[in-house]
Amino acid sequence: MSTTTANQPLGPVPEDEPSELEVSLYESHKKIHPRSVSGFFTRWRWAMVWVTQIVFYGLPWLNWNGRQAILFDLLSRRFYLGGLVLYPQDFIYLTGLLVMAALSLFLFTAVAGRLWCGYACPQTVYTEVFLWIEKKIEGDRSARIRMDEAPLSGAKAGRKAIKHTAWILFALWTGFTFVGYFTPIRGQAADVVSGTLGAWQTFWIFFYGFATYGNAGFMREQVCKYMCPYARFQSAMFDKDTLIVTYDTARGEPRGSRGKKVDPKEKGLGSCVDCTLCVQVCPTGIDIRKGLQYECIGCGACADVCDEVMDKFGYARGLVKYSTQNAMTSGWDKAQIIRRALRPRVLIYTTVLTAIAIAVGVSLYRRVPMKVDVIRDRGALARMVEQGRIENVFRLQIMNATEAKQVVQLGVDGMDGIVIASETRVEVLPTEVRTLAVRVQVPPGASSGSHPIVFKLQSTTEAAIQLDEKSVFLVPR
Repeated sequence: MSTTTANQPLGPVPEDEPSELEVSLYESHKKIHPRSVSGFFTRWRWAMVWVTQIVFYGLPWLNWNGRQAILFDLLSRRFYLGGLVLYPQDFIYLTGLLVMAALSLFLFTAVAGRLWCGYACPQTVYTEVFLWIEKKIEGDRSARIRMDEAPLSGAKAGRKAIKHTAWILFALWTGFTFVGYFTPIRGQAADVVSGTLGAWQTFWIFFYGFATYGNAGFMREQVCKYMCPYARFQSAMFDKDTLIVTYDTARGEPRGSRGKKVDPKEKGLGSCVDCTLCVQVCPTGIDIRKGLQYECIGCGACADVCDEVMDKFGYARGLVKYSTQNAMTSGWDKAQIIRRALRPRVLIYTTVLTAIAIAVGVSLYRRVPMKVDVIRDRGALARMVEQGRIENVFRLQIMNATEAKQVVQLGVDGMDGIVIASETRVEVLPTEVRTLAVRVQVPPGASSGSHPIVFKLQSTTEAAIQLDEKSVFLVPR
């Protein structure tokens, strides 16, 4: 019988040393203190912070026709998007929106990598806001590191308390705004002031606030590195023509420190001065000089700080830049990169995305702002009434998806002599769902069996609202 020697020492083991070596695969988390940076990509990132937050915090306060413009009213099962009123039956539009969001993500990733992660993802946006608050209270990177390493004191505890108070207030305001998309935000604000806020609103405000506080204040890069699935499958959407943050190895190596007046060629050095600033500004703490890594969110902070260093040394910018793998290996210029961006993969994504967007837009434009469901009365499928007429009872559920009262005229067609024996004029209030019983009769002598019929609804208020709904009329043997 053979024996394995994989775990046996290769020589005699001293008596004072253990015979087995234990290796820990766990690495404790090291807090990252990103350095502040300015530049082209940083300005774009902050522009996206302002745009996304103005939209997020501002939309719930806008009014439309005397009510909240954007409101997902789960209790009444109505969704208000400006002048559009949607019901759960309009779920197809949400599906189309999600498909367009997914295709947009694929398209932007194929063209320029993780643009969403670096500029518009809520985790990135709120981390930037929390870092800004931290910088204003505790100072820049070096000051924060010294404070974290210093022993606890009154000044340190005071600054930490102020910072966390500001974080918590901002997080709670974020949770309050989030819940304001599902309950009228002005009434919610009044409930908060009066102390009468409901249990579910309170729970979700604190839950969303706690998630914001924890993710942006403490977990930060860990969410991007370990929790977000996008970081894991992004490489499947990259190819050699995808724009990514890239270090020019041919130009930068061999790296080494030097004075500003030193000619790097005389010392056999590349353009990289090995200042490690690209690592210090990275929100996920990676070294871009080691190549593309899944932790990179494509924010471009390393490119901004590297350009600043190149300016100070009088070197050309672009040692760290957005480029493609093919461009780096073949030495392409910007025009060649742009031409290659219009490759079949990108064109297919664009075509499909455009087609779906047009289809959803046309469907919304042609959508009849009223719906009707016909349900047979199971208690009495068919019965004989006066003068030998055959009667079926149907229940009509009419949904008014407009914000105006609709007066609807009912009719029925499909059999000789078929009429509606009940009220044919119905009023449906704005955004109301009204259910009514409708008695339909046919003259005696109709052949037995199931007969297809069509209910016709015509609004006398808006001529564009016309509906036909099919059903079946039963004539007993």
